[in-house]
Amino acid sequence: MENFVVIDLGSNSVRMSVTEIDSDGSFRAVQQHKEMVRLSEDMGTEKILQEPAIERTIAALQKFAAIYQQLPNVTLRAVATAAVRSAKNQKKFIKRVADEVDGLKIEVIPGTMEAYYDYLGVINTLPVTNCVIMDTGGASCELVLVQNGKAQNLISLPIGAVNLTETFYKNGVDQLKAEDLFWETTFVNRLFNGVWWLHRGQNLPIVALGGSNRTLAKIQRKGKNVLNFEDIHGFRMNVAEVNDVYAKVISKDLAGRKKIPGLAKDRADIIAGGMTPIVTILRFLDSDRVVFSQNGVREGILYEHISQLQEQGMCSKVN
Repeated sequence: MENFVVIDLGSNSVRMSVTEIDSDGSFRAVQQHKEMVRLSEDMGTEKILQEPAIERTIAALQKFAAIYQQLPNVTLRAVATAAVRSAKNQKKFIKRVADEVDGLKIEVIPGTMEAYYDYLGVINTLPVTNCVIMDTGGASCELVLVQNGKAQNLISLPIGAVNLTETFYKNGVDQLKAEDLFWETTFVNRLFNGVWWLHRGQNLPIVALGGSNRTLAKIQRKGKNVLNFEDIHGFRMNVAEVNDVYAKVISKDLAGRKKIPGLAKDRADIIAGGMTPIVTILRFLDSDRVVFSQNGVREGILYEHISQLQEQGMCSKVN
């Protein structure tokens, strides 16, 4: 049996999954861990990872290392996305992680690879054939056009909950200003308009992942008193429901947002900025519904790994 460990170092959070893989190819998720680190916080136009964010991230990675180092037969894959990808002090950060987290090697993956792993995570776990996958993270947004079950086009855009908030909410996030929302929406819409193939997703459902998008589903489910409200994989919302949640979020001040059931308090300051892209793309593509995915990059890496094991003849099937 192999313990396959994947660490996904994002711009807002760092997550770790542990999956047991048997020799026959069957597997089961046995651990999931998450720490909010805001790695991209205050990077600014200089694109420099800041010391407080680095320290928070290293502390989280040390906590994860203490867990996976206790496991037998570990295969470890650690990837970093938008924040580290764009950082001018990327090499220095990666070396510091290796020095302070027992030699942990961080692989910085391109945005297109991140999008492809999102696709693998979705297509292997949801019954979708034609859709647009949207992963809104802290500092990037991955889009994938899926037609007949295949990834036809994919892109990573440099927008996410953290950097959109820092860029457009100069008046602060306590009481949101209409002009800030307007300029953010206008900017995001223009970005989408510049993706030449995106119009081919007209009227297709959006498969949504990433913290801000998943929060939409959690707020909706919590509001309906669903017992396992965080279990959002495969959950659907129509456009009217999405708009209702978004309107509720942007109508409240920061203290009010922190009290919204289903919305994590540590996400309340960036949630308006983070939800704007999905609300905008629904209008841009005239889509009528959103399907939520709990699975993305980490699961995509898992399915790639199992496929490689099959090719090497080391396992016979995937459950």
